Amino acid sequence: MELNIKDYQQLSLLSLLSILFGFFMGKSAFNRQYMTPNAILNSVKQAFRKESTIEGSWIDEHPHKHAQFAIHTMVYSGGLSRMEDHKLVSYEFIADAKTGSILKMNRL
Repeated sequence: MELNIKDYQQLSLLSLLSILFGFFMGKSAFNRQYMTPNAILNSVKQAFRKESTIEGSWIDEHPHKHAQFAIHTMVYSGGLSRMEDHKLVSYEFIADAKTGSILKMNRL
């Protein structure tokens, strides 16, 4: 079977489209490697709601670098406050940006 010029053009166009599709899919997957800050905050609030109501909460919209010993990762910082024994108590947390796992929680 012989390939003519039209077949080469179609093959070239298909190859170019496949490369472009792969590039854009890879780029979109790379951009979505972090969880959204609201998803992380909602999971923390859900865990705290099991014990009492949440009075207020916040989370940074942009992840930042965090180092603990030799481990370097991107994290979101956040916090919340709730009533405990008729007092308003605040907590701060650091959550891994990729998994949403809480790395550190401090009661203030």
